[in-house]
Amino acid sequence: MNIVLAPHACDPAHTRGRRWPVAPDATRSDYQRDRDRIVHSSAFRRLEYKTQVFVNHEGDLFRTRLTHSLEVAQLGRSIARSLSLNEDLVEAVCLAHDLGHTPFGHAGQEALNDCMRDWGGFEHNLQSLRVVDRLEQRYPAYDGLNLTFEAREGILKHCSRRNAEQLQALEPGGVGERFLLGHQPSLEAQLCNLADAIAYNAHDVDDGVRSNLLTLEQLAEVPLVARYLAQVGERYPALKGDAALARGERRLLYETIRRMLSDQVHDVIATTRAAVQAMAPASVDAVRRLPPLVAFSPAMRADVQQLQQFLFGKLYRHPQVLATMDAAQQVVRELFAAYRGDARQMPARQAEQARAAAGEARRMRVVADFIAGMTDRFALREHERLTGRRLLA
Repeated sequence: MNIVLAPHACDPAHTRGRRWPVAPDATRSDYQRDRDRIVHSSAFRRLEYKTQVFVNHEGDLFRTRLTHSLEVAQLGRSIARSLSLNEDLVEAVCLAHDLGHTPFGHAGQEALNDCMRDWGGFEHNLQSLRVVDRLEQRYPAYDGLNLTFEAREGILKHCSRRNAEQLQALEPGGVGERFLLGHQPSLEAQLCNLADAIAYNAHDVDDGVRSNLLTLEQLAEVPLVARYLAQVGERYPALKGDAALARGERRLLYETIRRMLSDQVHDVIATTRAAVQAMAPASVDAVRRLPPLVAFSPAMRADVQQLQQFLFGKLYRHPQVLATMDAAQQVVRELFAAYRGDARQMPARQAEQARAAAGEARRMRVVADFIAGMTDRFALREHERLTGRRLLA
């Protein structure tokens, strides 16, 4: 089925292009090529062993950054198709949005940001851009993946003014400019941000119950989950309650999450369609000068915020999770200290980059890049090699 793009959708025929021109491909659009370059990158493969909430060794069925990115891409494409947006660009951005995440999830980022506080800090969105712009080394003519402007714009969903100014100095009129002007990214990029939130809320509910850190009784107190639990329990009474989970019956939870996902998707589509019709942007550039258009309805947004608050208090701040994250942060800090003290402890390429770096800030950025690229299990092995201790068994 041929999909007709809306006039405000990103059209690969009118892309703002790549930093290094490449010849057109005979069978793929520029955004399809972006997606393919991302999927074949080393950073994308490493997402398989990077934490979402639970550290890699804690179980084979918990989400990782890779499975999360795939779920975000699936949701993003579904919504994009209904809104006549560019599915290929949405998929590319969704698959790449977490490439800059450290091992051990947000705990690793916090630790690395603290280590880098005197040298510009660390932020995973900016690091994702750094990965696709510089750190991937696959092509003879340039560093990075040389993605289109639109893909890079979508990957950089947050940016401080200081970092935006630095990006603007290196690339005038580039991906940092919108943060200085107060503009929005494309609708495809806005959609990826919301698909990310929909995905991680749903799978954190699933993983939280799977880990026995959350119960259905607790979830029944959260309006967004409670109404679907009630619907499923009424429709399938044999599946009702925690007793069903205790005997290995998970269909109640799966069906609840399925309905919750579907309603959020339908809500986003309806709300965004109404906003686009009201604002009537005639082009992608017009979209950038408007307020955000991809959104939940006010009622759904309130419900989602309540769920996020619940997950923060009951799952992300659960003592078991905090204990693991404390140990994970110690791993990151001690790795940083070891490499800062002796760059030769890193592989030859990174050690040479650190030796040749002009100034302390650039040398520490080499260390941060190396640590940020690690998987959970590689970071643990490196920490054990350098310290003789294994903090997470």
